[in-house]
Amino acid sequence: MELLDEFDISILKELEKDGRMAFSAIATNLKISNTMVHQRINRMIEQGVIGGIKPIIQEKKIGYDWASFTGLTLNKDSDSERIIEALKEIPEITECYYVTGSFTLYIKIIAKNHEHMRRILYEKIDGIPGIDKTDSIVELGCAFKRNISL
Repeated sequence: MELLDEFDISILKELEKDGRMAFSAIATNLKISNTMVHQRINRMIEQGVIGGIKPIIQEKKIGYDWASFTGLTLNKDSDSERIIEALKEIPEITECYYVTGSFTLYIKIIAKNHEHMRRILYEKIDGIPGIDKTDSIVELGCAFKRNISL
């Protein structure tokens, strides 16, 4: 059995257009019942297909003009879970990924300016025991960002 059927995909496409769209509007657009939309959205949330419904904050609009993608080299990869928990305590780190290659983890850092970025790197991240080295690439702007096409 496939995780998503044609109705689920259609509902997700409607939500991608406007995440605040009322269930009744989705039902009307797709010519299905409001109950069906409600049940399917709840099921997709429970299954983890929809990771949550929240605003997409445009960081630059609220004064966060700098961003970096930073690779982390750990002393021991087995410390990664403890280090990830410490990284979660730094609000300016918005994403964290396990990666292959030269790094164990790759993070995205959002900062107000270059001095704020320096403080995050040197005073917060470098202070986490087990992080051997960081290597950052400064973001110059996002060309595009999107969900996977359904």
